[in-house]
Amino acid sequence: MPTAVVFGAGRFAELGARTRALGGRALLVCGRSAAREHGLLAAAASSLAGAGVAVTVFDQVSEGPMDTEVDAAVGAGLAASCDVVVGLGGGSAIDAAKAAAVGLRAGPVGPLVGAPALDRDPRAVPVVAVPTVAGSGAEVTKGAIITDTSRRLRAGIRGDDLFPRVALVDPDLLVTVPAHVAVASGFDAFTHLVEGCVARRSDDAVRWAAERALPLLVRRLPEIAAGALGAEQRADLALASLLGGFAVANAGTCLPHRLQQAMGSVPRVRVSHGRGLALLYPAWLAHATVHAGERFAAVARLMGVDDVADGVDRLTTAIGVGAPPDSFGFTSDDLPALVGGVTGNVDNDPIPNVGETVIRDIYLAAFRR
Repeated sequence: MPTAVVFGAGRFAELGARTRALGGRALLVCGRSAAREHGLLAAAASSLAGAGVAVTVFDQVSEGPMDTEVDAAVGAGLAASCDVVVGLGGGSAIDAAKAAAVGLRAGPVGPLVGAPALDRDPRAVPVVAVPTVAGSGAEVTKGAIITDTSRRLRAGIRGDDLFPRVALVDPDLLVTVPAHVAVASGFDAFTHLVEGCVARRSDDAVRWAAERALPLLVRRLPEIAAGALGAEQRADLALASLLGGFAVANAGTCLPHRLQQAMGSVPRVRVSHGRGLALLYPAWLAHATVHAGERFAAVARLMGVDDVADGVDRLTTAIGVGAPPDSFGFTSDDLPALVGGVTGNVDNDPIPNVGETVIRDIYLAAFRR
C-alpha cells in the first residue's frame, strides 16, 4: 500500500505542507454542503494557501458521485492547471477526487467505469485524501466508485495510481458528523473487515487488521448511535475505518459490495452505501457461511458472539441501519436491472461459482426479509 498515512488528532493542520510537497496548484474536491457549513472547506483552503498552494474549489459532489460531476471537476482543474487533488469529505468526495485525478490526465471518466485496471502512463495526478466521515476507507484504497450516467452503471475506476499519496486522518474532523451518518458509514467499515476475513484473497495481515478493528466497531457503533461521539469514539472509528481500507486494498471485498453498487442501476431509489449493505448482509450470510464456516466463526469470535448472522442482526438493530426492505423502495420488478448492474470480480467471494442465479437469490431474500 503506497499511501503515506498521517494519523492523529490535530494533524489536519499539516494539510498545506503535505500538499505543497506534491504540487503547487490544488483542485479541492468536496461535497455540496457539509464541508462548507462546518467550516472545514474554509480551513482547508486557508491551510493550502498558507503553504503557498493555489486553490481551485469544486464543491458539487453528490452522495454516489456521477461521471458528469467528476468531469466538471476535471474541467475546473484543467482551467487552473491543477497538479494535485485534495479530497475532503466522506467516501463519495474522496472517490470523486481520485477519479478527477485520473481525469486530469486521461479525459472523460465515464468510459473508465467498470473497465480493467488502468495500465497506461501517466495515469493520475497525486491525491491527498482527508476523510471527514469515517467508514469508507477510501483514503487508502486504489478504486473510485463512480456512476456512468450514460450506461446507468455504478462501478469502479481502479488502478494502483488511484492510491492517494497521502491520507491525512484526523479524528477531530468527525466531531460534526450526525450520529445516523456516522453509524451507517461505520457499518461500511465493519463490512470491509468481515469480508477481508472471509475473502479468497484474505491473508494474515488482513486478519490482524480485523482482530484490531472489529471489536472496536462492535463496541463503539452502538455508543455513537446512542449519541456519544467523544474523542475516544472518534479515534477508534477513524482507526477502524483506516484498517478497513487496508483490508480492502489487500484482500478486496466480497459479493455484498458488488450487489450494493448495482443499486445505482435503479436511479429512483437513493440508498446510502452502508444502509444498502445492511439490507443485503443477512441474505448474503445465509449463503456464504455454508462455504466458509471456520472463517465466519473466527469473525463471530471477534464480535464476541456465537453466530455471525445473529451478531450482525443485533448490531444493525442496535445502530438503526437494519431498516425493512420496503422502506428503501426496491421491488422484484427491479431485479433485471440490479442483476444486470453487477460488475467487478465476484470470484473473491467465499461462495463458489457465483452467477446470476446466486445474485438473484440474494436480492430476492433481502427484499423478502
